[in-house]
Amino acid sequence: MTAAEGVSRDGWRVLLMLARGGGRSMGEIASHTALPAPTATRVVDKLVDSGFASRRTDPVDRRRVLVHLAANGRAVIERVCGRVERKIGAALGSAHTPERAQLAELLEALARRPSGSA
Repeated sequence: MTAAEGVSRDGWRVLLMLARGGGRSMGEIASHTALPAPTATRVVDKLVDSGFASRRTDPVDRRRVLVHLAANGRAVIERVCGRVERKIGAALGSAHTPERAQLAELLEALARRPSGSA
């Protein structure tokens, strides 16, 4: 689903991390996504080139650069998540079963998970 948006699987993982808010350093991105630093840099370069992310100097430590989610990146996340929700809904059908209610609760909890939770 992310390929249709021009985002690789690794790029998707970075976008989701950035969606949790605040800027992230390249070290944080590499660590959180378990990507080698050079790979994380290439992934972020592609996201920036596509307009899905941006780099800004850290206002606290001007030697550091932070990566932020751009509006286009947020739009990609919303479109992909919307498609996933529709597919899950179609797979579960319209019956209101306890399992469906439990799955919906789990998905909502996951979406509300605070930044820093893994």
